[in-house]
Amino acid sequence: MSEIRDLSRPQTPDESYLAHMEHETQDRAEAAPAWESAFTGAPAASTTAIAETIDELSTDLTGLLRRIHGLAETAFEEHESAAAIAELLRSHGIEVETGVFGLDTAFRATTGSATVTASGSGTGRTIAILAEYDALPDIGHGCGHNLIATCAVGAFLAIAALCEQNPDAVPGRVVLLGTPAEEGHSGKELMARAGAFEDIDAAIMVHGYGYDCAEQVWLGRRLLDVTFSGVPAHASAQPFMGRNALDAANLFYQGLGLLRQQMPPISRLHSVISSGGTRPSIITEDAQVKCYVRSKYPETLKELSARVEDVAKGAALMTGTGVDIAWDEHAPSLPVRGNDALARRWALHETDRGRSPLPARVLDESIAASTDFGNVSYRIPGIHPLLKTADSEIALHTREFAAAAISPAAEEAARDGAYGLACTALDFLADDALAAEVVAEFEAAGGAIDVPHFFD
Repeated sequence: MSEIRDLSRPQTPDESYLAHMEHETQDRAEAAPAWESAFTGAPAASTTAIAETIDELSTDLTGLLRRIHGLAETAFEEHESAAAIAELLRSHGIEVETGVFGLDTAFRATTGSATVTASGSGTGRTIAILAEYDALPDIGHGCGHNLIATCAVGAFLAIAALCEQNPDAVPGRVVLLGTPAEEGHSGKELMARAGAFEDIDAAIMVHGYGYDCAEQVWLGRRLLDVTFSGVPAHASAQPFMGRNALDAANLFYQGLGLLRQQMPPISRLHSVISSGGTRPSIITEDAQVKCYVRSKYPETLKELSARVEDVAKGAALMTGTGVDIAWDEHAPSLPVRGNDALARRWALHETDRGRSPLPARVLDESIAASTDFGNVSYRIPGIHPLLKTADSEIALHTREFAAAAISPAAEEAARDGAYGLACTALDFLADDALAAEVVAEFEAAGGAIDVPHFFD
């Protein structure tokens, strides 16, 4: 006979699926071939110098990791976090532009031995290293953006030091971009529309996680606000004279649940009824549902968006209510388009640090979130690998992950991530054959798309 659950408490989720997923991941990882690259990348002397500089920067990097974590500033409010980064850069002789591309908390710094542009003027190539530093409300750095920023800054400082020692070792330009408001606001898209990536040939960044992964699925995401307008009436005396907006919101919510059976398994729908009336005795006049719509490919995200919109219209028809459908209060995020040539270079450098990055399709792709880096990756080639900073069962956007973001594992990851980003950036600048393959792969995948107007 089954034990009666205490109904005063929520049920503890069963972890069997996570356990099976972990075993399956281990089996696939053991069967995966060793990392190889057809390209030589930067000279060994450069990567050795990078490693030595990052060791020298260890105290600075740990301090920055903890400083940003303690500030925990949310989207567009990252003033002190951006200032802390700028202060560290300036202490190493780096000039920093702040308040760039229309965002008060964005910044830009440049190093390298040549003045170059993506259009070809000048000599060499340009690669951007991206830093995030916004936190989540209440949870703080539950996505570990303090690590993202620290890795990016450490990589940039190491390359700048190498360039000062030997300008010929950095045959191109490296741009450090501070990109605010990733959480729910797509700050990178706002910066892109203001021209942040017009002179950039490739972009790289790294994210904390429960695994080391060279490539993993990141879903595109759109935001939807649906407002139903009804006719108020006394819910007992004259209910027939009303048109219930809450009924429409409920039907829409249930319709999304039914739609899930007929959409790709990797796609995601989640929503809340954010307003649904004032008193049970009054037929609800206005109700609002907020939704996230996610999918693995730009095309499937567009198609799913249209189907969700049809569900909202159907709920309005069934209830005799009006409906207002408002997409993307904040710019939508596209899925991340990876780049195997760059990812292989990253993986080899992380292997040098004693890590074992998982290749694509080893970790179950159902563990998938979203990032505005996707919008960058459909403009120029790029990679968004993952660094293990927490146990695999600890999910992003939790207080447990926030605690892990200043753990000894996170401090080590900051150094390893800085090394990997710096060396991968140098590979792209120094190895013409690698750079050509990076671009060829990007073009073969469809090339740049018109991101701002994709969903028009």
